[in-house]
Amino acid sequence: MFSNKKWMTLIALAVIAAMILPACAPPAAVVVEKEVPVEVEVIKQVEVVKEVPVEVEKEVVVEKEVVRTVVVEKEVEVVKEVEVVKEVEVIKEVEVIVVATPVPVTRTGAWLDMVVFTEEPNNDAAVTRLEVGDIDVFAYNISEPDIAARIFDSEALAYETAYGNYNDITFMPSSEKEFTDGRLNPFFSDKVREAMNWLIDRDYICQEINGGLAVPRFVPINYASKDSALLADVIAGIALKYAHNPDKAVEVISAEMEALGAEMADGKWNYNGEPVVIIGLIRTEDERLEIGDYVANLLEDIGFTVQRDYKTSAEASPCWLRGDPDEGCAHYYTGGWVSTAISRDAATNFSFFYTPDGLPFPPWQAYSPSEEFDEVATKLNNSDFATMDERRDLMAQALELAALDSQRIWLKDDTGVAPHAANVALASDLSGSIYGSWLWSTTMRFTDQVGGSMTVAMPSIMTEPWNPIAGSNWVYDMMPIRGMNSPAIVPDPFTGLALPFRLERAEVFIQEGLPVEQNLGWATLEFVDGIVVPDDAWADWDAENQVFITAAERAAADETFELTTLSKVVMHYEEDFLDKMKWHDGSPYTLADMVMFMIMAFDPSKEASSIYDEATVSSFETFMAAFKGWRITSEDPIVIEYYTDAYGLDAENNVSNFRAANPAANQDGETPWHSLAAAWRVEANGEAAFSADKADALEVEWQSWIAGPTLELIKAQLDSAQEEGFIPYEPTLGQYVTADEVAARYANLQEWYRRYGHFWVASGPYYMQRAFPVEGTIILRRNPDFPDAANRWDRFSAAPIPEVMLDGPGNVTIGEEVTYHIYVDFAGEPYAVDDVMLAKYLVFDATGELAYVGEAEAVEDGHWDAVLSADVTGALESGANQLVAIVVSKRALLPVKDTVQFVTQ
Repeated sequence: MFSNKKWMTLIALAVIAAMILPACAPPAAVVVEKEVPVEVEVIKQVEVVKEVPVEVEKEVVVEKEVVRTVVVEKEVEVVKEVEVVKEVEVIKEVEVIVVATPVPVTRTGAWLDMVVFTEEPNNDAAVTRLEVGDIDVFAYNISEPDIAARIFDSEALAYETAYGNYNDITFMPSSEKEFTDGRLNPFFSDKVREAMNWLIDRDYICQEINGGLAVPRFVPINYASKDSALLADVIAGIALKYAHNPDKAVEVISAEMEALGAEMADGKWNYNGEPVVIIGLIRTEDERLEIGDYVANLLEDIGFTVQRDYKTSAEASPCWLRGDPDEGCAHYYTGGWVSTAISRDAATNFSFFYTPDGLPFPPWQAYSPSEEFDEVATKLNNSDFATMDERRDLMAQALELAALDSQRIWLKDDTGVAPHAANVALASDLSGSIYGSWLWSTTMRFTDQVGGSMTVAMPSIMTEPWNPIAGSNWVYDMMPIRGMNSPAIVPDPFTGLALPFRLERAEVFIQEGLPVEQNLGWATLEFVDGIVVPDDAWADWDAENQVFITAAERAAADETFELTTLSKVVMHYEEDFLDKMKWHDGSPYTLADMVMFMIMAFDPSKEASSIYDEATVSSFETFMAAFKGWRITSEDPIVIEYYTDAYGLDAENNVSNFRAANPAANQDGETPWHSLAAAWRVEANGEAAFSADKADALEVEWQSWIAGPTLELIKAQLDSAQEEGFIPYEPTLGQYVTADEVAARYANLQEWYRRYGHFWVASGPYYMQRAFPVEGTIILRRNPDFPDAANRWDRFSAAPIPEVMLDGPGNVTIGEEVTYHIYVDFAGEPYAVDDVMLAKYLVFDATGELAYVGEAEAVEDGHWDAVLSADVTGALESGANQLVAIVVSKRALLPVKDTVQFVTQ
């Protein structure tokens, strides 16, 4: 069994010892293990300057060397083998410390020439394949203790630790207590769902199934997030309320089953004379197999008959994600999620996980939260609050209402490890790990060579169809997709703050008094008395006439729409953006691609549209409740303004890919307007659909742009579009393209399809050479036209996560003040006070109840104090208490905790 603290891998380094040269004797030749060109400092009257490069965690350092000198002025380059002067005249002995000058990086784009993605559903087999060199990276977070132990003990492997994987039991919603075939769905009752919180022992799952590589989870907020610290007391209260209590669970479930019309006979629940059969859809690739069986055992113990349906991700998806919930293909599913960036604001999670606004898939469209919960979730989703106190109240309400709804029972947050070969370097996300990192494609490389081919394995590949409008939502598909994108911004893998990728800078204007703060310099923050939406901003869409509706026109037609807003974001793309960026098929990147994206934000949700999709309407209405307008203020360089009442708590995260109208705005990938045009015609003709929900409703194929039968449909429409010189939404888009460009773009796409056999065209550091769904393989190639320096993001190699230690007395006199010391450091050095975002402490009394929450006082770098006043200790009873310190760094947004016990008397 292992603790959930991060294990450190010891990397053996070959170090060549320094040599002291005897007087008048020729120095021995030096063999350098790796060929490292080094510019040697020229010292007056010195020829031989021996230096020994030592590779330590991707840095080149030079050891101190005592040498002899001769009277010669000369430069020497140390390479694989160094020849030295045999005859020397000793003039004097000096100590020379020579610092290697880094070799300039001239490579652009990706470090690798090729990345091959392949499928490996077995974690144990994946580690074996890594050890024998069959694969180089296993892009999956492993939290199974036995397999993790193998990784920790292997000298051939390194690994990345991440905290963003989490698990739940997802209950399939149904509109009535019976499925369409008359079977009872006990989880139709919110009281039965809530009671499952008491039935399941999360500590058992974390300790016995995960071997300590997980922590219990009760709420839809990640452990690795800012809100888990800000709301620590509220979350602790919910954890206490829903702690393991099987007797209470049985009491509530029994009463509800009888209310639903079921009867207990011979220890088994029956309905209409038949046993109540619960179908558990259980994933098999990881510990969810054991979790699914554990839940099944609990349900059998309280009288249910359980049918265990074991499936992989691809096999399970048609049921839980695409199936009609009323048909009852399953009652519960062992869900697994990953947040692919550190969460700085979890306010939108309630809308995503509990309302139809979440995803355009059948289960989400069947969710029916209470009116109160839906209202609170919508307010949080749209930042409909004026202060942090008001936000905190809303978040506290939402957490309580989510537990009452319990459409999902949250189980655990993993401390998972993603293994890779020891000679592989990459930027892994503290939350999203390797497969969730937005920067993997710009950092993944071999440490001992430039270029080469790397093989990356994942449990599943091409789990769902790919299209950039409403395609696969699986993280396994997101990794290669993001590797081909060139977004406006990317999240910092350690803090979750937005960093400019294709943007140069941004300006954020916020209504005076709202709780927004600036963290970095690239996005400025200014508070203003009022923000007026320009009359000519694009505020809505006329799908019938295919033109934008201006803010002035929307205000004239809708008296509830106000021409003022709470936030304005001005986004400046790189000045040479249009000159240097082009799509993988060779087409130039133009403003037309961005305008097409803006149109697609509206058109599918309009009934007059040729591609209307009812599943998009709910989330669109939520979006429109806050949206006020887009405006293009400069076409070269591109400058875009965005107006909305929805705002983020960080100035930088008010700048998003969506607001920048970047075609890589959503996680489904970027696309130029001409690729979308052909697929748009397929949808408009009713031959296939972008979303799973619409595909099922029309009984047609869900569009895939990389494989399968819809490729022929898209190709046929591409031929027609090329022949016609088709411009989608021509009344608007026609202002941004010419006839010659239309012809050139369709010709480029035709040649692309001829060469590569798919329609996935993006603009990032890799392009897709070919997808092989049957074999489970995707081949990405380096894009030679990608303009960025290969080492642009190499600084994200290790996260500066602090270590925390609490120290203080074990015995406390009730009614007397006592101080506990909180020590914070990183790599043995005190953590700067200015780099700490939050340091707080929680006191739990002898009954386990939360008794007090306080802010720690900074003493000096690396030292904070938790002062328990006489009033605090005076309110405690005699007995064993617990003090928990929580520290969150600005440089690595991960709450780090330490706990001490103390006795009051």
